[in-house]
Amino acid sequence: MLTHQQIAAATRIGMLTRERDTATACDQALQELGRALPFDAVTLLGIDPLSGEYVQIAGVGYTAETSQALAAEFVSTPWYRNVVRQELPRSISEDADDRPGPRFRHGWFYAERVRPAGFRDGLTGALRHQGRLVGLIHLSTEGADAYDTEARHLLASILPALGVLTDPTAHADGLAGLPSGAGANLVTADGVIDLPGRAPAESLQDPDFARLVEVFVLSGGLRLRMLWPLGSGWCRVVLHRCTVGPGAARNAVLVHEERVHLPYGLSTRELEVLTRAARGQTNQAIAQALFLSPRTVHSHIEHLLRKTGCASRAEATALAVRDGVLRPTPDDLEYFVERAPAAREEGEDRR
Repeated sequence: MLTHQQIAAATRIGMLTRERDTATACDQALQELGRALPFDAVTLLGIDPLSGEYVQIAGVGYTAETSQALAAEFVSTPWYRNVVRQELPRSISEDADDRPGPRFRHGWFYAERVRPAGFRDGLTGALRHQGRLVGLIHLSTEGADAYDTEARHLLASILPALGVLTDPTAHADGLAGLPSGAGANLVTADGVIDLPGRAPAESLQDPDFARLVEVFVLSGGLRLRMLWPLGSGWCRVVLHRCTVGPGAARNAVLVHEERVHLPYGLSTRELEVLTRAARGQTNQAIAQALFLSPRTVHSHIEHLLRKTGCASRAEATALAVRDGVLRPTPDDLEYFVERAPAAREEGEDRR
């Protein structure tokens, strides 16, 4: 029968899935796990969404290098296939059962990797989130026969929470509030990560947009809202800086888009003029940049004021920045990127 301490520890691990700092939450989860199950070493491994390799997210008694090297070998063994196929975690103690299949204690991995390290029992569980395999948890102990059936069931009850903590796509800020039809991706310095249950952001196929995202990453900004042409139509795009995954975390940008019509009935040219006006350009400067006459620019300003219902140019530009009614280029980002207050004040001081 489970003790009150074990139940309390499992409950606290479940509550950690609400924490924003997932790296700290994973470390705390292993501390709580130690109150529920015995171990001399434990490693929490996640699958890198770009390389597909296992990386240590948190551990006790294992260095990241050792844990990842062992995982790379372990995936080639029949024991690994047994672990990922079963919902109930597998233990080395199962060798005492009359179950068919390979015995872990009789294999080379136990003889060459586990036993020389001084471990006599171990317990391994597959971590899943939204139906996907996202990682592994492995506990090791120097005592023999430490993990009975009750221990295996207890770990099984904790696996879903550990899966949420391990899955890097589960922690992208702002994802929960996206409309159901919005396309989205996570963009990191190492590549683009698809998000489960989401169509990819089509705008990322546009080299000009991809360049704009690169500039946003370097800007240190937190968020950027804008409009972007997509095929024969438009989409509303938001770039939002976030951290992907605990442990070896990546700084990432959540890119999400939703198909829309241009707001206020604006034309493409009026949107371009409004964007340049919002960054403080004069009619003369806008005319030169867009190869128009100043009179034409003046006409566009009048039209967009009427369409937006704004009484002045200043009011229209404030609306554009506030609501993301902008079609920026990489050169425009310094005017429109939303920053943390301290960073914004430093930027103003430099100007």
